[in-house]
Amino acid sequence: MHALPTTGPQQRQLATELSATMATIYGRGWCDGTGGNFSCVLQRNPLRLLMAPSGVHKGEVPPEDLIVVDGNAVVRRGRGRASAETLLHLAIVRETDAGAVLHTHSQAATLLSEQLAPGEPGTPGHLRLEGLEMLKGLEGIGSHTCAVEVPVLANDQDLHRLSAAAAPHLAAAPHGLLIAGHGLYAWGPTVGVARRHLEIHEFLLEHAWRRLLLDR
Repeated sequence: MHALPTTGPQQRQLATELSATMATIYGRGWCDGTGGNFSCVLQRNPLRLLMAPSGVHKGEVPPEDLIVVDGNAVVRRGRGRASAETLLHLAIVRETDAGAVLHTHSQAATLLSEQLAPGEPGTPGHLRLEGLEMLKGLEGIGSHTCAVEVPVLANDQDLHRLSAAAAPHLAAAPHGLLIAGHGLYAWGPTVGVARRHLEIHEFLLEHAWRRLLLDR
C-alpha cells in the first residue's frame, strides 16, 4: 500500500464540505436509502479521491467516515468498500479535469433517462435542454437562448465497460451525464460548483419530466 500524505487541513476541509453536500442532496430526495455516490479529488499525482463508502446512508456520513481511493479504485485509507461506480468517477475526473463528481438517483433523472435509453450499446442517446434561464447556472453558458445535449448511456453492471463507453462523450457534455434507468452524474472543478451543476441539472430534468406530463 502506497504511503499517503498525513491528514491535514485540506483533507479535513474537503471532507467536511463533501459530507455536508451529501446530507443536503439526501435532504432534497435525490439519493434515498443507500443510493448515490459522491467524490472529490484529494490530490492528482498520484490520483486520490475522497468519497463515501459503498452501501451506507449518504445523508448520515460524517467527515471522518469518508474513504480515500486511488486511481485504480482501491481503498487506501478508511474503512468500507469503494463503490463499483468509482470507476466512472475516475473516468469523469480524467476526461474533464473535474474536482468533484456527484451521482444521484432522483425520480426525474431515472424516469427521463429510462425513456431516452439508447437502442445500441455504446451509442448514447441525448436529452436536449434549451430556452431556460436555469441553463445559465452551468459553467460556460451565458444566455438562455442556447441548447445543451446531455448524453444518455445504457446502464451496464460492467463498470469498466460503462466507463470506457462514457469516456468519449464526457468532454463535450454539459457537466452532466445520464445513465438509463439509473440516474445523473454531475461534476465541476470544486465540490461547490459540482453541487450547483447538480442542482441545475435536477431542476432541468424535473422541468422536462413535468413538461412531458403537461403535453399529454
